[in-house]
Amino acid sequence: MSEDAHFRPPNLALATIGLSLATFMRVLDTTIANVSLPTIAGNLGVSYNQSTWVITSFTVCMAISLPLTGFLVRRFGEFKLFVWSTLLFSITSFLCGISQSMGMLLVFRALQGAVAGPMYPVTQSLLIAVYPAEKRGMALALMGMVTVVAPIVGPTLGGWITDNYSWPWIFFINVPIGIFASIVIGTQLAGKKETTERPRVDIFGLISLIIGVGSLQIVLDKGNDADWFHSSFIVVMSIIAAIGLIFFVIWELTDEDPIVDLKLFRHRNFAFGTLLLILSYSTFFSMGLLLPLWLQRTLDYTASWAGLAGASVGILPVLLTFFVGKYAPKTDLRLVAGASFIVLALTCFEQSQYFIGIDFMHIFLTRGFQGLGVALFFMPVLTILLSDLKPGEIAAGSGLSTFLRTLGGSFAASITTFVWDRRAVVHHAQLASHITPYNPISRNALQNMARGGHIKRAEEVINGMITRQGFQMAFNDIMHVLGWVFVALVPILWLTRPPFNSKR
Repeated sequence: MSEDAHFRPPNLALATIGLSLATFMRVLDTTIANVSLPTIAGNLGVSYNQSTWVITSFTVCMAISLPLTGFLVRRFGEFKLFVWSTLLFSITSFLCGISQSMGMLLVFRALQGAVAGPMYPVTQSLLIAVYPAEKRGMALALMGMVTVVAPIVGPTLGGWITDNYSWPWIFFINVPIGIFASIVIGTQLAGKKETTERPRVDIFGLISLIIGVGSLQIVLDKGNDADWFHSSFIVVMSIIAAIGLIFFVIWELTDEDPIVDLKLFRHRNFAFGTLLLILSYSTFFSMGLLLPLWLQRTLDYTASWAGLAGASVGILPVLLTFFVGKYAPKTDLRLVAGASFIVLALTCFEQSQYFIGIDFMHIFLTRGFQGLGVALFFMPVLTILLSDLKPGEIAAGSGLSTFLRTLGGSFAASITTFVWDRRAVVHHAQLASHITPYNPISRNALQNMARGGHIKRAEEVINGMITRQGFQMAFNDIMHVLGWVFVALVPILWLTRPPFNSKR
């Protein structure tokens, strides 16, 4: 826990670069491997379904280690935890790159996820610690920008590296970045005084956390592929997750020295701010996940063009970071976050009007405008949820809220893809019911397409058109609902209470 509230690094700009690079690297790694899975599977001689464990092993271990941030900070201090986590992330990245089998890759990928967990919340806590109070909004705005831009860059960069070099380089790229960030922070924050403790290790809490969160993350990652509760594996893992998490919550709330401090939710702004973060990030994550899937499946975009169409969402957050960080803290942050939710809702409603023949530029500009909502989102919400925490609680609170945000994103990913597929089936059935011999329009269309006796081929073409339209209508349904979720978040903002200045 930090004792040196007035500490400033010799070069604040250099320290900021080091912290930002580490965060960018960590967030980037959550998406950079996704597009490389087919290549990894082919090179290591496994099926594509087996290769998806490259993602699952990372996310499961990261989800488990995230809420442990508070305990680790008490034991080692923020400064040492950041430096060692970043160094170990670089080492495990190198080990992932030199893996010669899927088993080796999964072990090192799991270790990489475990050391990645504390990196984001500790970076956030260190940024708040080294910036003067009047500039902390700038630090949080910077964190928000990195959080948005890195996942956008990830798939594009991963595809480019895999196509032009080889898949190990998606991991090797972390090595120089991580070493540089560790050295910079190791020198810039060396004089930061911290008090550490030797807290009792809550064994039962730790074991139940590993079992509950690990099982839940596997269910969320594998549920769609396994057809959810039609799979005995998913049913068993869901039961294990439920038992583990219920035991974990009860134990942590009653233990005198819990490994995860759930009592942080006694703070009003932290409780409602975390709720806002989970719901808003999950909704935004759903949009970001569904758009490229829709572009490739329904509009036949390539992966590269789908990435370009959605990349414009990162433009305004980059351009507006300075202004949001400087001027937003001078206003009521609830108004700023509310404006963000309204902008995001409007773009959802606009996307709910999309159709199969829509042009690239319309999509690009809509996502660009959506970036305004993103630019105004992270900094106010993060500031609100951290505002009533004590100095020693910030790292733990950041880790807990980031863990719940990550878990919310996993839920959102699973639910969104499941609902999209199911709604597409419903719309397909409704549309197909009108294609009968008794409908003169469909009968004439079939006859015109079947000239030359290719009736079977004509039926396949019509069925393909109906399928595409079904997915389009399902996409519109989901975007409409997501828009109303953002609208519903606005009243929750007013359950928080100013002042929103961090106590640190």
